[in-house]
Amino acid sequence: MRSFLEPFALGNAAILGNVCMLPLYPGMFVMFAQQSNNPRARRWMPFLGLMVFAGVMVLLVAIGGVFHLLNAAVADVLGVVLPVLYAVVLVLGVAMLFGKNPFARLAVTSTPVVRNPAAGAFLYGTMLAPMTLPCTGPLIISAFTIGSVAGAGSFLDSLGYFLAFGLGFGWPLVLLPLLARPAQRSITTFLTRRHREVGIASGVLLLVIATLGIVYDVLPMWRSPS
Repeated sequence: MRSFLEPFALGNAAILGNVCMLPLYPGMFVMFAQQSNNPRARRWMPFLGLMVFAGVMVLLVAIGGVFHLLNAAVADVLGVVLPVLYAVVLVLGVAMLFGKNPFARLAVTSTPVVRNPAAGAFLYGTMLAPMTLPCTGPLIISAFTIGSVAGAGSFLDSLGYFLAFGLGFGWPLVLLPLLARPAQRSITTFLTRRHREVGIASGVLLLVIATLGIVYDVLPMWRSPS
């Protein structure tokens, strides 16, 4: 079950359902542009989302490479590890369904402050996953958990999984700064007010992924004579 739609959906749920950061999106890009003493730094504004997105993708490609390097260790014990991984995803899905987040008390990583706004945006992208843990920790951890299974396959499987997650996670960060400010406010206000419904939908998503993983990955492996 290595469909790229799965990690893409997880990425969307993780970033769009992150009520901690939704109100910060519009101001985040203004802050980056104002880090430099040069007023012309504002010309970076339309591109800062792309720099954040680049940081997200670089980090996730690196994680995909690490999981691939560990593939032998994971593959050797896949029969034991796979049920445990999907059980973790199942438990996290139930937790989100009932509004319980075991990561809610984690401290949020502070935004990196550097002189160049583009460099600051790129660093922000590489640190975005830890910054989202307090709100959407179950989704992030589930994505990385399932990603470890992808790492037990080919390099392209592992890389493709994390690239798909990065695309789902990063596209709103490219789009939002390009929108007019009223549109930014409307989108973030709507998602913030609906954060409970988004959380329930995210929990359902994790339950569906865990169930499909158990049905199509775990059960056939247990039934196999080998």
